[in-house]
Amino acid sequence: MTRETGLRRSLGVREMTASIITITIGGGVFLLPAGVAQTLGSAAWVAYVTCAIVFGLIVMCFAEAGSRVSLSGGPYAYVEQAFGPFIGYVTGVLVLLFGIIAHAAVAAGFTQAINALLPGAGEGVARIAILLVVFGGFTWANLRGVGQGAVVVQVGTVAKLIPLVFIGTVGLFAIDGANLAWPGMPAAGDLARTCMMLMFAFFGVETALVPSGEVRDPARTVPRAIFFAIGGITLLYLGVQQSAQGILGPDLVAAKDAPLAEAAERGFGEWAGFMLKIGAAVSMVAHTSGMMLAMPRSVFAMARDGFLPAALGRVNERTGVPAAAVAAYALAVTALAVTGTFASLVPLANIAALLMYLFCCLGVIGLRKKNIRLDESPFRIPGGAVVPWVAAAAIVVLLSTSTATEWAYIGGALAVAVALYALRARSVPKAS
Repeated sequence: MTRETGLRRSLGVREMTASIITITIGGGVFLLPAGVAQTLGSAAWVAYVTCAIVFGLIVMCFAEAGSRVSLSGGPYAYVEQAFGPFIGYVTGVLVLLFGIIAHAAVAAGFTQAINALLPGAGEGVARIAILLVVFGGFTWANLRGVGQGAVVVQVGTVAKLIPLVFIGTVGLFAIDGANLAWPGMPAAGDLARTCMMLMFAFFGVETALVPSGEVRDPARTVPRAIFFAIGGITLLYLGVQQSAQGILGPDLVAAKDAPLAEAAERGFGEWAGFMLKIGAAVSMVAHTSGMMLAMPRSVFAMARDGFLPAALGRVNERTGVPAAAVAAYALAVTALAVTGTFASLVPLANIAALLMYLFCCLGVIGLRKKNIRLDESPFRIPGGAVVPWVAAAAIVVLLSTSTATEWAYIGGALAVAVALYALRARSVPKAS
């Protein structure tokens, strides 16, 4: 089945474009400019353009897959239709892994934002206390029932877009041209490693595509929404990086806790810096709220399907919430956020995400071979069979920059997931 029944198809291009932009622009963009500048300096824009090109190839694969498979589940649904239940399951695990690690990374970044507002408050015991209060509060809210964090998410969307648009547009008028002098083309290795880190800021389109079963005319809506959203996001990111680099110059590298706020303050005064600091903090805490609402449902679904302990698949009769799944997810994310940092967790999240994207890009080839399509003609990637392979090759290049230790963590998690799948397969009686 490639089309879902029973769901109301109410999402059009405008709604999906807004959803992709809202989900993709998270806390990472408030912190990553300093790391990009550290490696590439004023050539940082090359990394953004490279990431946009690579991600453009990837999202074209998503666009074609989404126009061929109109099932809720996004990447999991696309890959399962192309390669069967096991590879689909592994893709679903990667989506969950990415969500958990990225959630912890942004939460760790939130403590950096707090540290920028109140120096010392985001370090040591105070940092741990902040994370416990944040995760404890959102866990309690979600155990009471869904919808508790909706207002925070909406406020967070406004709080992050206004300051980012400000620094990415008005900030361009405060730059010193000497800070953007061309230093020469960066070395291929430096560019690849920087792009691997920077991809974190582009991830999120797969989450926005999960409700594909509720999209009007998906063969037209999905690709258009993706292209509009990624184009707008790339322009905003370029403006943000160039403004920060142009205002701070070499000092951008040292502003790791709040690079954009430092740029805004130097360019426009304390009020602008404070606005960016507040925007970063609210954006990250809103991200935490939204993820605490959505991601435990993936844990619940895997338990319901027999891949995790049955207790995690139970729903509280009074609240209608998968309480055990929420609590287990909260413990896992809190532990990661407390023991890791934004800089250490981002590479792990990127490996999980890029592996998932790799399956999706190759999945387009599988969908074509099986001629899986909806009633209407699917979107066809310009360039035919070349783009999925080029996208896959680009992903492999990015993944090759990861360290053995980073691969060991992700590989260990996948090994556990495969073992759970095998145990479930043995426990399910074969049909006679």
